[in-house]
Amino acid sequence: MDLTALDQLLAERGEPRFRAAQVWRWVAGGARSYADMSNLPLALREYLAASLPLSTLSLRGEQVASDGTVKALLSTTDGRPLETVLMSYRDGRRSVCVSSQSGCPLTCTFCATGAMRFGRNLTSGEILDQVLQFTRRRPGVAPTNVIFMGMGEPMMNLDNVLAACERLPDLGVTHRRTAISTVGWIPGIERLTSTDMPLRLALSLHAADDALRSELMPVNERYPLADVLAACRAYHERRRRRVFVEYVMLAGVNDRYEQALALARALDPRIFKVNLIPYNPTDSPYAGSGREAIAAFKAALEEHGLPATVRLTRGRDIDAACGQLAGRAAAA
Repeated sequence: MDLTALDQLLAERGEPRFRAAQVWRWVAGGARSYADMSNLPLALREYLAASLPLSTLSLRGEQVASDGTVKALLSTTDGRPLETVLMSYRDGRRSVCVSSQSGCPLTCTFCATGAMRFGRNLTSGEILDQVLQFTRRRPGVAPTNVIFMGMGEPMMNLDNVLAACERLPDLGVTHRRTAISTVGWIPGIERLTSTDMPLRLALSLHAADDALRSELMPVNERYPLADVLAACRAYHERRRRRVFVEYVMLAGVNDRYEQALALARALDPRIFKVNLIPYNPTDSPYAGSGREAIAAFKAALEEHGLPATVRLTRGRDIDAACGQLAGRAAAA
């Protein structure tokens, strides 16, 4: 819902200020229509139904993977495509991977979104509506976690990302269960460090030396790795929360033993924890590292005191896994 437009409409009608909070409580609770909002006057419900769509997004398609992962292809009111993913786990977690932009301007070479034409930043309402898309259609299956790891660079749209994060607790997702992933956009990391919300930080790293990282992620030319890691250390100093490092495993590119040693030297184990990500196929020229190579890389990190896990790949058969979003949206 466009909450700014809601405030304006209610003000124009001379409605009391608490009406906006009433509407939002219904929306956050998964209401499917204004008709459900029984504590609003009937005339107001009819006016809002005629004047303001309940959602800023329309559903263009949905796919369900063999592991239960759900990917929704959505469209904004001006026709911008985006994708969002719901992942359910045996321990009861239900994580929604949300997009912060339609497309992405940063062109990481291994990522499908980077090959998609950049559209625009998403509004805070459009970000929240990605979570609500699932709660409206699946009553009683509320999300427990939100991760900004979908399409786009969240730190380039931080005003809207933080505005959405402020309201996520109303949807049942606490700030401590909300993670924002960045390729290393330092102004955003610094601003996240200063905010009062205890949000988690994840760093998309993928190489421990500047030359290779610049090849994989051109943003490294603007914000070199040493400066990015310094910003992450400042975040940890203030928050006392570990920074999660995402490292996609590319066969023959960044998965050698000496590269594991370089990564272990670069990251303080008191501050960083590494998530090794099996590469998910896109139209890029890369191939994924095999299981043995990933296991050896993980062992090398742990031998040198750096904690590491291998991320469970979910939604791969519907192009919903890490790095695959927007592959279908761009052609839709």
